[in-house]
Order: sequence, then C-alpha cells, then structure tokens
Amino acid sequence: MAHTFADLTPPIALTPLDGRYRAQVAPLVDHLSEAALNRCRIIVEVEWVIHLLDHGAIPGLRSLTEDERALLRAIPEDFGAEGIAEHAAIERETVHDVKAVEYYIKRRLAGTSLEPLAEIVHIYCTSEDVNNLSYALMVKGAIEQVWLPALQGVIADLAALARETAEVPMLSRTHGQPATPTTLGKEIGVFAHRLSRQARRIAADEYLGKINGATGTYAAHAISVPGTDWEEVSRTFVEHLGLTWNPLTTQIESHDWQAELYADVARAGRILHNLATDVWTYISMGYFRQRLSAQGGTGSSTMPHKVNPIRFENAEANLEISGALLDVLGQTLVTSRLQRDLTDSTTQRNVGPAIGHSLLAIANLRKGLAGLDVDVEAMAADLDANWEVLGEAVQSVMRTLGVQGAQGMDNPYERLKDLTRGQRVTGEGMREFIEGLGLPQTEAERLLALSPATYVGYGPRLLRHLTDEDRS
Repeated sequence: MAHTFADLTPPIALTPLDGRYRAQVAPLVDHLSEAALNRCRIIVEVEWVIHLLDHGAIPGLRSLTEDERALLRAIPEDFGAEGIAEHAAIERETVHDVKAVEYYIKRRLAGTSLEPLAEIVHIYCTSEDVNNLSYALMVKGAIEQVWLPALQGVIADLAALARETAEVPMLSRTHGQPATPTTLGKEIGVFAHRLSRQARRIAADEYLGKINGATGTYAAHAISVPGTDWEEVSRTFVEHLGLTWNPLTTQIESHDWQAELYADVARAGRILHNLATDVWTYISMGYFRQRLSAQGGTGSSTMPHKVNPIRFENAEANLEISGALLDVLGQTLVTSRLQRDLTDSTTQRNVGPAIGHSLLAIANLRKGLAGLDVDVEAMAADLDANWEVLGEAVQSVMRTLGVQGAQGMDNPYERLKDLTRGQRVTGEGMREFIEGLGLPQTEAERLLALSPATYVGYGPRLLRHLTDEDRS
C-alpha cells in the first residue's frame, strides 16, 4: 500500500512556496505567516497596555516602570517555537486565536508586578481591533523590508544593463514587424523607468489602522471611562505603531488601503511580466545569449543543445498567479456585510502566497538577467537586413522640405510605400532611391550617411531620465 504523505514527519509541504521554492520566499515567513500574525497580535496587545498606562487613559492606575515596559515588550520578542506551540495549545481550548493571545500574555504576567494589572490586556478591544493592526504591521513589514527592496534590486539591475547597452543599436518591432531602430539600452531603460515609478508609488502607500471597539463607536470605552478622550487615545496609539489612523469604521477597518496596495503591487507585477515576455522574445531572436551556468545544469531532457529561458518562464507564471491572488484580495476585502462578516479573515491569510509568488518571480528575473550576454553581432545583422526601415526617415525629410517650399517633394509617403512596403530594400537600393530624389545637398548627404544602425534618434541620451534612485 502506498504511503500516506499527510502522516509523515516533518510535514510535507502542500504548496510550492513552502516546498520547492522555500529558500526564495523564506524572508516573508517573518512577516506573513500564521506565527507572524500571532507575534504581531502580541505586539499590539502589549503596546496597548503600555499606551493606556503611560497616557493615564484609565484614572487611578499607576504608570509602568522601565523594567515593566521591558518585560511586556520581551513577550513578543521571545515568541519562538515554544511560544508558537503554547499558543496553539491554548487556542485548541479557546477555539479562538485572539483570545488565546490574551491568555498567552496573561500567563507571562503571572507572578510579576504586573499580575494585578493583567485584566488590562485586551481591555475595550474587539478581536478586529487587534487583527487589523496586526495585519497592517505584517503587510507593512513584508512590503517595506522584503518585497520592495527586491523590486528595487531588479530596477537597479535593469538600469545598469540599460546604461551598459545605451549605444547598442537594435531593430525595433511594432506589431511584430521591423520598425524604426532603437537601442537595446533605451528599451531596457523603459522598464527600469516604469518600475521605478511603481516603486515610488508603493513606497508612499498608506497602512491604516483603527482601535475603536465592537462596532467602531468606542461604546465600551466611553461607558467605562467617560472622561477620557478615546479618539485621541486611539489616534496616538495607531500612529505610535507607525500606521495611519482611520477615524471612521464599522467593527472592521475597511481594508481599502489593502486593495490600493495590492493593486499597485499587481500593476508592478504586470510590468515585470511584460519584461519577462520581452526578454524571452529577445532570447528567441538571438539578441541575448544565455550562460548555462546561470540558468541551470540541463536545458532539455532530450535535446542536449538547448539552454531554455526557464528563469523568465518561471517569473511569467508566478507573476500571473500573484496578480490573480492580489486581484481577488482587492476585490474581496473592500466588502463586508453590514458592520462585520468573517470573509476577510480567511482572505487575508492568503496575502503571503500573493506576495510570495511575486517575490519568487523577482528572484528568477534577477537570476535570468544576470545570466545574459548581449549578442551585438546578431542585432547588427538584423539591422543590416532591414534597410526599408529608413523609409520613415526619407519621407519625413521630404515632407519637411515640401512644406518649406522645395520642389519635387510631392507624395513622399506614397513614394516610399511603393519602394518599401512588403519587400526588402538593400543599402544600395535605398541610396539609389535617395540620390534620385533631387534633394538639396545637405539633406541628401545626411540621408546617404544614414544606416539602420545609426537611425536611433535620441535613444542613447534618453537614459538620462533614469534617476539616481534607479541605481540603488
């Protein structure tokens, strides 16, 4: 009888992020795992105790000593394997994860000077007060400390490649057809510029939080201690956590900030997806060569000659998965029936996979880009085989001369169309055509000196629009 993998120890991973790709996404475990959620809940709970006592929110209670503050803050700092197991055991009894956090903290206050104040833990709070702040801290940490630095890394890689290849001419393709030449560096720079803009946008995104009770009215607060300005206590606490205060909510924080952030992250992912497919195409055209050592040991199980662009294909697929999950998160989280339903609870537990697949894609893109060599000769040969792309240059000069009053410049577009559309033109053929136009000497010399490789306009200098931020 076949083994039942579900019974094996250590547990077999169900998803590739926790199995095959664990190493690439491991940094997210500190931010977006279930253990990270509970650690953040502990942080919120103990900081709430400290905040209430330090701000005299409840009259008649003493303030904390420095040692007591240190004791409280050590509880989340010491939350490791033993603490995770203990919390899980408590949760099996309470069948409520946030209540288990409350009891976990109270156990650590037993026998200390804070034991008489233990009932302050979770006072005036509904579970969502703790959860919304915890998720905001988790997502903020994951984006700012892990995901955004990874995105900035690939931006820096692209900016460096763009500058290195700023002068390398390349045949463009619009609609898949030969078009006005560009430079490889300028095209790579477009992606660096697009992603840099998204990175700045994401870095400026807000992370909102609230702590205002069961239905957002401060009812328990006001009835217990009517003399305290609970809105001010709430605002200063949320801002103390490094978050933006949301003053008007139902039982839940509305999650609109999450939808906004996830839309931005998904958009950045779609630009990265565009990069992956374009680089894949350039590889297939021979513009890039892949170094085998950077891509992997075996290209094909049956065709020994192949070096497959697996890094870019992996990135493409993972960005599609990430984008789909981020879209679902954004669509689901902005809706909650009346003052509260629980759909957001299970939905938010999938933030980790959504960001994880994106982080995995970025890692593969960076490895793929690091393993590329530019084939300048292949690009030069492609340019030399497509002299018809100079048709734009010639007809544009003719149009300019025509509107300036020069004779013999009639129907420039149509004349170039007859020469170039649907057929290849050699350099000799293009020069013969130019010589037969009767152009003024200056314009004639300028066009005769032109080749597909030199018809790149401002391409190289446009990279000055990449900022210093793109280098880091």
